[in-house]
Amino acid sequence: MDATETSSLRRALIPFALAQFICSFAGSNMNVMINDISEDLDTTVAGVQLAITIFLLVMAALMIPGGKLTDRVGRKRCLTVGLLVYAVGALLSAAAPGLGVLIIGNSILEGIGTAMLIPPVYILTTLLFTDVTSRAKAFGAISALGGIGAAAGPLIGGFITTAISWRAAFVFQAAVVLLIAVLSRRWVRDPLPPDPTRPTDPVGAVLSALGLILVVSGILAADNNGWLMLGLLVAGAAVLTWLFFMIRAKERVGKPVLLSTELFRNRMSNLGMVTQCAQWLMLMGTSFVVSAYLQVERGYNAIETGVVFTATTAGLLLSSLAAERFARRRAQRTLILAGFLITVVGVVLLLTLVFASGSVWAFIPGLFVIGFGLGGMLTPSVNVVQSAFGENLQGEISGLSRSVSNLGSALGGAVAGTILVAGLGTQPGTAYVLAMLAVGVTGAIGLVAAWFLPDRPAPAPAGAGPDRSAPAPA
Repeated sequence: MDATETSSLRRALIPFALAQFICSFAGSNMNVMINDISEDLDTTVAGVQLAITIFLLVMAALMIPGGKLTDRVGRKRCLTVGLLVYAVGALLSAAAPGLGVLIIGNSILEGIGTAMLIPPVYILTTLLFTDVTSRAKAFGAISALGGIGAAAGPLIGGFITTAISWRAAFVFQAAVVLLIAVLSRRWVRDPLPPDPTRPTDPVGAVLSALGLILVVSGILAADNNGWLMLGLLVAGAAVLTWLFFMIRAKERVGKPVLLSTELFRNRMSNLGMVTQCAQWLMLMGTSFVVSAYLQVERGYNAIETGVVFTATTAGLLLSSLAAERFARRRAQRTLILAGFLITVVGVVLLLTLVFASGSVWAFIPGLFVIGFGLGGMLTPSVNVVQSAFGENLQGEISGLSRSVSNLGSALGGAVAGTILVAGLGTQPGTAYVLAMLAVGVTGAIGLVAAWFLPDRPAPAPAGAGPDRSAPAPA
C-alpha cells in the first residue's frame, strides 16, 4: 500500500469515526436534559426515558435490515441518505412543541437515520481496510470514538443545554451530521457497485424488528402492569424463535434470508456479542441512572450533571488511548475479563461512596473506574466478533454486532431506567441502589461470558475468504 492510498484511507476513517461518535452521543446526551425537557414539554422523567429508549430500540431493530439495504442501493449512498434523515430528525427535535414531535424527530427519524448510516460505516471499513492489522486499528478507532461519544454526551449536552438550550443540542447534532456528509462525499469511496437485483428477506426484517420491540416494550411495562410485561416478553421471544426456525427452513431450500444461521454457530462470536451487549447496557444504564438521580433527587442542573460525567469520559479516553498498547501485551480475552472486573468495581464504588458521603465528589471515583474498564474492552470485543469469521461474512456480522450493541444500549435505558423511575417519587435512594445493582449483575454476566471465550480464535472455515467477484454480503 503506497503513501497516497494510506493517506486516503486515513481521511476516510475521519467521517466513519465521527459518525459513530455522534450516534453514540445522541444516545446519552439527553440524559442530562431530563429536567429541562420535562419542564419545557410538560412531560415527566418517564416520558423522556421513553423517548431515549425508543431511539435506541429503533436503532437496534433496524440495524440488520439497514445493513442489507446497503448492497441494493450502495454503501456510500445509504450512508449519505442516513445522514440526511438523521439531520432532519435532529432539526425537528430542536423545534418540538411536545413529547410526541420529539419522539418522531429524535426517536424515529434519528433512529432510522442511524440504522441506515452505521452499517455502511462498518462495511466500508471492512472493504477498504483489507489487511487484518489496519482493519483492527480502524475498528478500534471507530469503536473508541463511539464509547467516548456515549461517555462525553452528558458533558457536551449539559454545557450546551445550560449555556443555550436543550434544543441547541439537537442543532449541534444536525451540524455535525451535515459536516460528516460533506467529508464522506469528498473522502469516502465505495469499492463495489450497488446491486439492485440482490434478493432480500422483508418478512425476516419485519419479524426481527417486531421481536426486539416486543421484548424491550415488555421491560418498559414492568413498573405499570406485570401481566402486560410478561405477555410482551413471551410474545417477543415467540416471534424471535419463529424467525430463527423460518430462516433455517429458507436456508435449506436456498432462499434469501435476513441473516445466515452460520453466524450463530461460532462460540467465540456468540460470547463476544454477549460481552458487547453487556458493555453498552452498563454504559447507557449507568449514564441514565446517575443523570436522572442527580437531577431529580439531588437537584443538579444539566451542566453540573455533565461535569460529574467528565470522570467517565476521562477514564474511557485514557484506556481507549492505551488500548493498542494493551492489545500487544495481552490476549483479547484477558482484556475483556479485566475490563468487566474493573467496571464491576466501579459499580461497587458508586453504591458505597455515594451513600457514605453526601458530596457530589463521591460519584467521581466510581464513574472514572467504570469508564476506564469499559474503554479497555470495547475494542477487543469488536475484534473478537469480527475476527471469528472470514471476509465473506464480514458484512453480515458487522450488522449483527451493531444491532446487539444497540440492543444493549436500549436495554440499559429500559432495565435500569425503569427500576429507577419506578421509585423516584417514593424511595429514590432504594431505587438508585436497585438500578445500579442491575447494572452490576449485567457486569457479572459479561464477566462469565468473557471467561468462557477461547484464548485464541479458531481458524476461519474453509472457503471463508473473500469473494472478489461479488459484493460482500451486508
